[in-house]
Amino acid sequence: MSVRQMSVFLESKPGHMKRVLDAFESAHVSVRGYSASDTGDYGIVRFIVDDPDRAAAVLSDMGTAWKATDVLCVALEDKPGELARVMGIVSDVGINVLYSYSLISTFIALSVKDLDEAECLLSKQPVVLVDQAVLARPVRELRTKGAE
Repeated sequence: MSVRQMSVFLESKPGHMKRVLDAFESAHVSVRGYSASDTGDYGIVRFIVDDPDRAAAVLSDMGTAWKATDVLCVALEDKPGELARVMGIVSDVGINVLYSYSLISTFIALSVKDLDEAECLLSKQPVVLVDQAVLARPVRELRTKGAE
C-alpha cells in the first residue's frame, strides 16, 4: 500500500510554486501534503495530491520538470511520543527513512530569510499566523475551535 508523490523541480524565486498551485486548483487537484526543499537556485517541491494522474497531466502541460515516486503513508494518533513510536518500529525492522513530511494539515511551516519582516508583512494580510501555544492544543480541539 503506497501513495504517489509528485516531485517538482522549480526555480527558487517568488511565484514559481504559486504557479503550480494555481494550475492544480484550475484542474481541481487537491494538495494533501507537500514539502519544499531549497537546493540553492532550484528547489524540489514534493506533493501528495488526491489525483496523481491529473496532477501529472497538469505538470506535463506546464512543461515543468517532475517525477512521480511511490511513498508510504502512515497515520499517527495525536498523542505525545507517537512519531517516536512509529519511527522506532520502522527502525526496528531495519528500514531507513530517506525523508518524511506530514500530510493533510491546516498548518504549514514556512522557512524564510527574514522572519521578522515576513511576520510583519503577513500580519497585515488575510492569513492567520500561529504561535507555539496554538500548536500545544490537541488536534481535536484545533479542529473544533480553530486557531483562535
